[in-house]
Amino acid sequence: MWRHRIGKLKHAIAGHSLLSDVDRIAVAEIDMVFGTVTLGVCAAAATALTLTAILYHLGFDTSHKGEWWCVYIVACAISHLVLKHRYARSRRQDDALSHFAFWFTVISFAEGIGWGWAVVSLAAGGPVAVQYMVVLVIAGICSAAVPAFGPYLPAFAAFFLPATLPYLVFGLWSADPYQHAGAWFMLLFIVGMGALAIVFNRTFRQLISMRMAAEQMAIDLKRQKDIAEQANLAKSRFLAAASHDLRQPVHAIGLFVGALRGVAMPPEGQRLLEQIESSTNAMDGLFTALLDISRLDAGAVDVVRRPFALGPLLDRICRDHAAEALAKGVTLIHKPTTAIVNSDPVLVEQIARNLISNAVRYTDVGRIVIATRRRGATLRLQVWDTGRGIASEQHERVFEEYFQLGNPERDRTKGLGLGLAIVRRVATLLDADLTLRSQPGRGSCFELTLPFADAPDPHEQVEHRSSAGALARGLVVVIDDERAIREAMTSLLESWGHQVMVASSGDEAIQVLSGCRQRPDLIICDYRLRDGENGVAVVDRLRADYNEDVPAMLITGDTGPDRLAEAHASGLLLLHKPVSNSKLRAAIVNLMATTQVGTSAPLS
Repeated sequence: MWRHRIGKLKHAIAGHSLLSDVDRIAVAEIDMVFGTVTLGVCAAAATALTLTAILYHLGFDTSHKGEWWCVYIVACAISHLVLKHRYARSRRQDDALSHFAFWFTVISFAEGIGWGWAVVSLAAGGPVAVQYMVVLVIAGICSAAVPAFGPYLPAFAAFFLPATLPYLVFGLWSADPYQHAGAWFMLLFIVGMGALAIVFNRTFRQLISMRMAAEQMAIDLKRQKDIAEQANLAKSRFLAAASHDLRQPVHAIGLFVGALRGVAMPPEGQRLLEQIESSTNAMDGLFTALLDISRLDAGAVDVVRRPFALGPLLDRICRDHAAEALAKGVTLIHKPTTAIVNSDPVLVEQIARNLISNAVRYTDVGRIVIATRRRGATLRLQVWDTGRGIASEQHERVFEEYFQLGNPERDRTKGLGLGLAIVRRVATLLDADLTLRSQPGRGSCFELTLPFADAPDPHEQVEHRSSAGALARGLVVVIDDERAIREAMTSLLESWGHQVMVASSGDEAIQVLSGCRQRPDLIICDYRLRDGENGVAVVDRLRADYNEDVPAMLITGDTGPDRLAEAHASGLLLLHKPVSNSKLRAAIVNLMATTQVGTSAPLS
């Protein structure tokens, strides 16, 4: 009951947030006594009626003074209840609190006088046993006043002292040795109950102080949380804007490098071109890590579970990293497996590729072993290395974003520190357990648990496209507000044999195409154009003009979660700047294979 009542004080205290802590505690004290007064005064009135009835039945109330005393106690109880009702309707306004506290104390004093009179007059002249019965009843009432009136000491004192002191004085002056002895017991009772009330009040005040401190801490915590969220949002906006602006020139460089591949040049020029392409690929890797985090934040990563063979996937990843491991003198071992697992092959490959890449990067000597172990209905994919190892206190931190061990100079050839953060978040997305075992100087073991599948997906097909497919030609419309990208895309696509038309906006694209009778075979559009124009809307406009679903793809440098989610919802193929030439070429081949080249009426 006390916890329930104290819990309600939160609302009373909150309404006086501008008061000092001392005043707010006083408000809580008054609110508490008003909260408990109904039960207390009703119980006291019922006790008075019962006591009077017993005395009347025993023949000790022949003058009917007990009846008048009952009326007095009931009147005090009703006064308390009326005052409580008015207090509840007052909405606890600050200027009214002292008024209600004063009248509560006055009524408590009046009720205390009534009980003090009863202890010396109600059974006066009767047997000692009856007098002691009255004393015990009133002592019980006074004991109950400790929790009922104890939160507000003035009200407690106003009731308790008038109810007990009369018997103390009467007993000390009485010639009856029994009454005299009872007076000394009453003195001990007054001291004991008074001390208990003071302790109760102090405890109550401490509890209210702790509640107010906890509420203040909660407010401060919420404020700090809001500040942290705002800072994180500002960071995300900055990264998204910076990433978009940086991706644009890098994307253009990649396209120009691809176009230069078809230009004859001396060996020295080829060597420089390879170095430029290598640097561009390194930057692409950094941007890809940022993009992966943004896509996970945006919820734009769908899990497509199906049975697939794990062995070919691991073979492909190991082949991709074999040359790097060999250059460092590290042995890369893949233990073949025929296991079939039920998960998303794209996301599993992303996890495995990050883990194996990390193992190669941080292993200077020894070997790296990629193996699988069966445990019941699950398969455990393990990546062992003899690298530098990780101290136990760092096991959780290595999965934090932008955290790197052994890279205080922030060498960008070692990445951004996002690889393991991506691994953990993708593993969580797959509901796959990810564990780390490592000791400094003894290497590490990362383990991913995947569910077994009984058989491979019957619809799983591996398509082998010939290089001739990449030579498919057609009319490609490129829409991008960056002139450098339009020029680079034109050079690259024309070197692949395509006819190219470029525009910087949707309106310009419609104007350019109005003089062309051939329907475009493909639309390549930037997602975010100038003046708030959206690539999805531009593609929809062009398709509507031709009344046909022209194959289209979006290319974006945005990494903002909201924009990624919006682009993902469009259903169009989405590539992220900088786009490698091989990825762009493969996307063009796949999209152009879905339609036949033909002609249509010009745009109206």
